[in-house]
Amino acid sequence: MMSNPLPQPLAPITLAPGVCIQTPVILAPMSGVTDLPFRRLARAEGTGLVVSEMIASAAMIRENRQSLKMAEVAKEMEGFGAPSSVQLAGCEPTVMADAARLVVDRGAAIVDINFGCPVKKVAVGQSAGSALMRDEVRAAAILEAVVRAVSVPVTLKMRMGWDHNSLNAPRLARIAQECGIRLVTIHGRTRQQLYTGTANWAFIAQVKAAVDIPVIANGDILTVDDAAEARRLSGADGVMIGRGCYGRPWFPRQVAAFLNEGVRLPDPTLAEQHEILLRHYRAILSHHGVNTGVRMARKHIAWYSRGLPGSAEFRAQVNRVDTPEEAEALMDGFYRPLIERGVEACRDAFREAA
Repeated sequence: MMSNPLPQPLAPITLAPGVCIQTPVILAPMSGVTDLPFRRLARAEGTGLVVSEMIASAAMIRENRQSLKMAEVAKEMEGFGAPSSVQLAGCEPTVMADAARLVVDRGAAIVDINFGCPVKKVAVGQSAGSALMRDEVRAAAILEAVVRAVSVPVTLKMRMGWDHNSLNAPRLARIAQECGIRLVTIHGRTRQQLYTGTANWAFIAQVKAAVDIPVIANGDILTVDDAAEARRLSGADGVMIGRGCYGRPWFPRQVAAFLNEGVRLPDPTLAEQHEILLRHYRAILSHHGVNTGVRMARKHIAWYSRGLPGSAEFRAQVNRVDTPEEAEALMDGFYRPLIERGVEACRDAFREAA
């Protein structure tokens, strides 16, 4: 149990007239995870803002079919009280600007720019993502070009720096603010750390002190106590959650309740989790098609069932079937006996396995 006092409750963040993040607990953009079905579900479960998977700007300009699908925005999301954001990556200002215009034309209410992706293919091979933190001149040119290109708010996600010898996030955040960026999210690691070690939430306080725009803390937020501690150490205006949402689209709602009211909401019952999983599974198949969807859904099924008795054998069985009917029968056969026995998911199992 955390002994430090809770930070002040979250305040709504208004990025522009009509564009407000009412509850700044945000679903992080995650390649291969935050597709439209997952974003729609997370929004329905109470997430304050959802962000698309990272989309390569050049592919968007070519109107690559996969990129267009990744950028798709569900209009009904607006009914949940918050806008949708589409994240772009690239290293050419004009291409980034053109891609931003395209995603706004397709319904994005916010354009997010990625200066944080550490993956070698992006950061080294394409000189995009976190590589742009090493070239502040080009970074500024990209930010200016995108802000000028669209009428919607533009936000930025980045890391602390390329490595611990170049922790320039505070300086780059000031540059971003001068370019018209409305909000910045900081993952508390360097590019060289990739996803090793632990996120440095205290460093984010330096970024918060350097700018007047809202700052969001990201990295290693796996429990509600993590979220509160990240805010306490960083002074951030909100939190962004990535892998903490794996198999738990309801987790941001729990975080918001704890940060705002100090209330620890229970996980959904196992029967409710089963229903959420089925709804998610069917949405994946509808969006991606049966053949692709069955394979893509396997990792989500694994995350939902993690920590439950017999889950390893269940995952192995699901990975061997190729039809929705077989997969749903396995889900039913796994969850129903546990529900009848009164088994509930172990809250700590996720953290131990993550």
